Amino acid sequence: MPSCLNDEKGKPVVELKTLKISANQENLVTNLTETILPKTTTPGAKDLGINLFVFKMIDDCANKEQQEAFIAGLKEFDDAVSKQYGHSFNECSVQERTAFVNALEKQGKDARAGMAKNNDDKKGNGDPKLHTFYQMVKGQTVFGYTTSQYFMTKQIVYELVPGRYNAMFPVKKTVAV
Repeated sequence: MPSCLNDEKGKPVVELKTLKISANQENLVTNLTETILPKTTTPGAKDLGINLFVFKMIDDCANKEQQEAFIAGLKEFDDAVSKQYGHSFNECSVQERTAFVNALEKQGKDARAGMAKNNDDKKGNGDPKLHTFYQMVKGQTVFGYTTSQYFMTKQIVYELVPGRYNAMFPVKKTVAV
């Protein structure tokens, strides 16, 4: 029960080696992962603990520059949401969170399309720190979900190599030309 470990002083639940985050920032990433991968008929990111996976991967596997970009982007993300909605991402409704994330996705696609059309154009849409942070969280969220025990046992049934042997597999006849 990680929620019981979070005290009123704002200490985060996750103990990290190099990243220094507050409880508010931890909640922001939790809500962002849940926005990226919401609960439907299948468990969402929060149910699977994907937010903890994101923090652990960034803390353990990212280099110093990537970690600094993550923290800077986290602050930019929170500032951008506050500027747009007048309150933090944690206080936004599900619709506001989804709209903000969809706008980020669209900006990222537009920027990539612009770069593909004209390689000389270095200007992108929005803040690069914000987009870097979002892409890091999104990538780790998807990676964490697709490698989770739930996904590997309930969504796709993973078979160990070499898999099953089927000696009676039908082969189509081809006509030689």
